[in-house]
Amino acid sequence: MNKGYFILLKTAVALLFLGAFLTRCATIMTPTGGPKDTLPPVIVKLQPDNFTTNFTGKKIYIEFNEYVQIKDQNKELYTSPAMKKLPLVSMRGKGIVVTIRDTLKENTTYAIDFGSAIRDNNEGNPLNAMRYVFSTGDKVDSMVCSGYTADSYKADSVSRTFIWFYVADSLPNTPDYDSTIFNRKPDVIARAQNNGIFIAQNLKPINYRIYAFGDKNDNQMYEAGTDLVGILDTVYNPATMPEFAIWFDSLRMYPSAEPQLYFRMFTDKPFKAQRLVEAVRPQQKQAILYFNTAHPDIENIRLDSIPSDKILFDPRTKGKDTLYLWLNVPAESLPDTLKGEITYYHHDSIRQYLPKTEPLKLAWKYVESKEEQREREKQEKERKKAEEEGREYVEPKKPNPFKYRLSTTKDVNPEKGFDLEMDLPAVEMDSAAIMLWRLEGDEKSPRTVPVKRHFVRDTLHMGRWHIEADWDNNTKYRFYIPTGAITDIMGYQNDSVTVDLVTYDPEKFATMKLNVKGVAGRKYIIQQTNSSGQMQQELKGIGSGTHAINFIPAGEIRLRIIEDKNGNGEWDGGNVVERLQPERAEMYINDKGEDLFVAKANWEMELTLDMSQIFAPITMESLIKMLDDKEQSRLKKLEEEWKKKVVELQNKGNNSGGSGGMGFGGMGGGLGGMGGGLGGIMGGSSRTF
Repeated sequence: MNKGYFILLKTAVALLFLGAFLTRCATIMTPTGGPKDTLPPVIVKLQPDNFTTNFTGKKIYIEFNEYVQIKDQNKELYTSPAMKKLPLVSMRGKGIVVTIRDTLKENTTYAIDFGSAIRDNNEGNPLNAMRYVFSTGDKVDSMVCSGYTADSYKADSVSRTFIWFYVADSLPNTPDYDSTIFNRKPDVIARAQNNGIFIAQNLKPINYRIYAFGDKNDNQMYEAGTDLVGILDTVYNPATMPEFAIWFDSLRMYPSAEPQLYFRMFTDKPFKAQRLVEAVRPQQKQAILYFNTAHPDIENIRLDSIPSDKILFDPRTKGKDTLYLWLNVPAESLPDTLKGEITYYHHDSIRQYLPKTEPLKLAWKYVESKEEQREREKQEKERKKAEEEGREYVEPKKPNPFKYRLSTTKDVNPEKGFDLEMDLPAVEMDSAAIMLWRLEGDEKSPRTVPVKRHFVRDTLHMGRWHIEADWDNNTKYRFYIPTGAITDIMGYQNDSVTVDLVTYDPEKFATMKLNVKGVAGRKYIIQQTNSSGQMQQELKGIGSGTHAINFIPAGEIRLRIIEDKNGNGEWDGGNVVERLQPERAEMYINDKGEDLFVAKANWEMELTLDMSQIFAPITMESLIKMLDDKEQSRLKKLEEEWKKKVVELQNKGNNSGGSGGMGFGGMGGGLGGMGGGLGGIMGGSSRTF
């Protein structure tokens, strides 16, 4: 790549800032009843000038062509590199005064990025990408690179992420334990726009180690377990990276570019030393152990006077840091305070994972609830009244404390069956007495045909049972549990239960036939989602062959495919410290660049999934094409929505507009053609600088 390219690119990036001067050249007064002002403020004066070298001052004055306001300064404004104290921005006439409150480093290029904090005073139109650059040395670092940040699971852009650049030669070489992002300040900072694209400026022609994170709490600090994070597998030097196009997005009103770097963002799990936080006994036959991290590794639990086989372990939900213990012994045999001990693995002061034994002391005392107190007092009054009147008092029947829920009230997916869930785990179940019948013949007095069914206990919730059967489509069933068939750990028994069910009618749903061309030795997870990306159905352990997703509800759907490298049937995120990338998840995109499909009742769709193409190595060219397809799809949707609104206005008799196209065709054969790009500002038409 030649030197001229970089000089021209530097000029282009400068114009992104100076474009604020060119947005309009005079104040547009909005008369009463006239069109709404949608244009941002225009910079008319800078003191000192942008890109000043040998900077020694403390104040910067920026004047606009109209009065402005400052919004969300702490959220929008950042500096590169980070200053210990953010500059103070105050109003002065039609301008702002930026006061630097930090001691600046020598021979360092600084940038103050205002984000969208500066807005006009009347309509609040933001001046996006406003950036002031200066150097405390005799030159301004001028290298530039671009990139894209995306959620690795949702396969969609992540907006407003921070990108941190570290000079690679200043970092220790620790490939097995990388703590850079946790304990070092970055040398250069950039921020992605709402579309996930970032343009990092003022870099040196040297190697950088680069990280990205989503600042969920708006504190400009990475918080593991809260913020999305992305890492790259190698270092990058902007001087040796391929050329890229850069332009001003005239619809979104901020600069954009073709990405050179690609971050697959994930939520990392922060390290916490494993320990038992608390042990409580909220019910007579229940104890709860709270750990400070998920997946507690327990070697043994002993409780005095209770046989080990009478202690039931109930993790409730995979990955939770809480363990339920149920004591399957008579209530009268339990003391008010149970003593024992637990042996579990914990981290010591130097993070060694070692067994540790701690005593357990579990006290329980019955405490009457307010509802129970009110009911007791009510019954006492009624009893006293009956005695005064010489009547025999009959205590009302108490509601059955046995609680249960069914996962459906009527409709059953024949591929999934349904669940029976109880608040307390069952210790006795007369499964032979629990019946499932198929209903045949007359609806008013149907004939019942017994159906074989199986009860499968949930490994993560002792109170949940899955009912499996050889279900027929579009068929009526009756599920029946006689009184006393189930006894829970407290000795409560069920009342009789009768529920009429019906399985799905395939003609009311769509079916998707999948011809999968997999890679040898690799398994995949295929998820059918709604238009918002929420999973509705899932196929696991998928290899080459023909597969089907049945009972897809009518509506817009997408298809997410996960490359399940470790074959555990789950999408696994990455690990920053171990420099481990997350498993790839990609949305299926057809040859037309579409990833959203319409499912209709009684329709069958057929797709071919070539995994070698879907999970082909990501290159700058493939990334640009993917984003270009997404942008074209977005603009097409905007145009369709606009046309729909125009038709609605016409139907209401509004003659203010026609139904012609919006003219979104400014993409011009790729992302760089949008809005004419910077080439239009510079008097040229080229996409690449």
